[in-house]
Amino acid sequence: LYDGRDLSTLNRYRFRSHDIGVIFQSFNLLPALTVEENIVLSMEASGMRFERPKREIVLELLHKVRLPEEYAKERILHLSGGEQQRVAIARALSYGPRVVLADEPTGNLDMATQDDIMAIFRALAHDEGKCVIIVTHSPAVAEQSDEVFQLKPLHRHVRK
Repeated sequence: LYDGRDLSTLNRYRFRSHDIGVIFQSFNLLPALTVEENIVLSMEASGMRFERPKREIVLELLHKVRLPEEYAKERILHLSGGEQQRVAIARALSYGPRVVLADEPTGNLDMATQDDIMAIFRALAHDEGKCVIIVTHSPAVAEQSDEVFQLKPLHRHVRK
């Protein structure tokens, strides 16, 4: 169930493009585009309507992920790994999803950047009421999370 509705009855494309934002370990940004173009492309792909100019939303998102406004016009390849991950977070938030799925979002980052990214995720959860789900192998990331679910392999007994 999601928001009291059976997920199997929902339009999966609409649900995915409106309600879930995904952040990948490898960022998956388009290097030929600027920061702003990467974020706007995601907004357009969602098919949603926006009441404010997209550029205004982009600048607000950059502030939220702790990047200066001037970065809007930067090419992705000019950014560090931590900066690219912040852009990936902004892109995932660009259409206002209520659920954020992050796959090893700090796996390629140094400890200081990892802690800053986790602070952004905590703010999303605690201040904005978003459900942030992080998949990680990092005990340091798990320690900073509100709840931790550990997946263990299922051992099957083979009969001889």
